[in-house]
Amino acid sequence: MKKIIFGFAVLALALSSCKNDTTTPVTAVVYDAATQNKYDDEAAQKFLNDYYLDSRGNIKPFTTTDVPSATKVKLADLNPVTLPSGVIYIMREGAQPTPGTDIGSTDVIRLMSNTLTYQATDTNNVVEFTSPQTFRNGVSGTGVPEVDPGYYYTKQSVVDAGTVKSHSYYEIEGFGEALRKFKAYNIPDSDNYNLQGVIIVPSRDAFGKDPHFNYTGYSLNDRSFVFNFQVYKTETRPTP
Repeated sequence: MKKIIFGFAVLALALSSCKNDTTTPVTAVVYDAATQNKYDDEAAQKFLNDYYLDSRGNIKPFTTTDVPSATKVKLADLNPVTLPSGVIYIMREGAQPTPGTDIGSTDVIRLMSNTLTYQATDTNNVVEFTSPQTFRNGVSGTGVPEVDPGYYYTKQSVVDAGTVKSHSYYEIEGFGEALRKFKAYNIPDSDNYNLQGVIIVPSRDAFGKDPHFNYTGYSLNDRSFVFNFQVYKTETRPTP
């Protein structure tokens, strides 16, 4: 519990500072927007065929010894849904709360996740996600859910105080769009995780080529996000 309070305090401090700079990209590969969008979609489809979910819902890659089977099913065969925006989500069977709580667009959420960012690139005529970078990892990191992440919803007071007065500067809009297709559990932070799904956000539905809040110390431009997550709880945000 102390870890989550500390982590939340750090994030709150970072958001309140409203830094509006982005940093040097992880990779020098830069495509025009149309090409990047095309590669994002192609790489996402390859990802769906190259990975599966283990017994706790963690995303795992197939290898020469780990091959598709009845217990190791391709993400592509787990009924992925592609939204009109290009965002893809997968609801893991047997891992959804019943009845669960609807997730509102401004709710305070408690999110357990292992989230990576990638850039979709063409290498020797193979388009795939490359340059993986950890964005958040409570699963093997703190072991507790993240509270009220600003990339889901940033308080209006923070937006108003910033140099760039836009929610899209802070929020990964494609993530929120897909997350609201799920329902939240109502469990304590101390409960062990059982990840409920996957959300793949192409770069155009994240930060694209636009300026964004400095969440990581490196640029998130042209980077797609893969969220592997469980919503522990959601609460209606108090009226300011």
